[in-house]
Amino acid sequence: MIKQIIKLHSLKGWLFTFSLLGIAIVLLPLLNIFAPEDSFLHIPDYMFSLFGKYLCYALVALAMDLIWGYTGVLSLGHGVFFSLGGYAMGMYLMRSIGKEGVYKSDLPDFMVFLDWKELPWYWWGFDSFIFTFFVILILPGLFAFIFGYFAFKSRIKGVYFAIITQAMTYALMLLFFRNNTGFGGNNGLTDFKRILGYSLQEPSTKMSLYILTAVVLFFFYVVARFVVQSKLGRVLTAIRDSENRVMFSGYNTLNYKLAIWTISAFICGIAGALYVPQVGIVNPSEMQPSNSIEMAIWVAVGGRGTLSGALVGAGLVNGAKSWFTVAAPDYWLYFLGILFIVVTLFFPKGFVGIFSRLRIKSKGNQNG
Repeated sequence: MIKQIIKLHSLKGWLFTFSLLGIAIVLLPLLNIFAPEDSFLHIPDYMFSLFGKYLCYALVALAMDLIWGYTGVLSLGHGVFFSLGGYAMGMYLMRSIGKEGVYKSDLPDFMVFLDWKELPWYWWGFDSFIFTFFVILILPGLFAFIFGYFAFKSRIKGVYFAIITQAMTYALMLLFFRNNTGFGGNNGLTDFKRILGYSLQEPSTKMSLYILTAVVLFFFYVVARFVVQSKLGRVLTAIRDSENRVMFSGYNTLNYKLAIWTISAFICGIAGALYVPQVGIVNPSEMQPSNSIEMAIWVAVGGRGTLSGALVGAGLVNGAKSWFTVAAPDYWLYFLGILFIVVTLFFPKGFVGIFSRLRIKSKGNQNG
């Protein structure tokens, strides 16, 4: 097993990967602690929440690349799995407040405001982190498995699958917007105070969550690379290129697609759970169809079917979004649309493909 993991990358690839991990979990925290605040090397405390958010998005892009980049199944519903993990974590954080809310009640503030008399049954158990942890691990994957089983069994594919996943996202968003569903309605869940007894306002907690997110991203990157280079990955790539030929070869493509679809949703749920305590809120807008479309754009911009490209795309697009929402908020969607069109028409392999092409040309020039 160890030898197989080592073979997932060349020596240069592993050195680069571990260098990035070292920068993320060692160098940046050290610059925050030891660099003087007036130095350009100093990393402010608030940046760790921002970096942590980007890492959560990168984790989602990784999951999206598995199902779309390697399997050819375009999902426009991954925002649901992200939100399910986020809401599970949000429910735990709301229960952790206890009687420190505005109304000094055992019930969450929004329930008191809406005149709820008792805690709904589906909130039971969320005062326990262990229970919440298992819900985060199970719920998104289970929901995806059930949905995917009926969708793939019905042989829904291509643009039709993308449409029904988007319809699923929109339907659940409308459901969570309703106040009587017990998830905070339009405002969602917020005003979190602590996680596992540690204040979420403390810089040390923010840094710890950021480091945990970086480690989780690295772990799933290794797992994803192992998957795509295994027999499962080769079959998934064959399904992407020609599913009919794979079926004629005796493979049950339903099982393979369902497996990677469930794994992808599982990763998204974990990303959502890590996202919520760092951002401080989760509401139904996380499920809006445009969010799921953006997830696909991250992968397209970075480079489909590369894993590393998905991470690069998530970083580039969200970095640009942060800049545009401050400098020119009215033009962000125009920029995003133009970026997607340009990449699709002229750089179908994304930014990673551009660098690969340049590297091949430089090698050709050296050999020449």
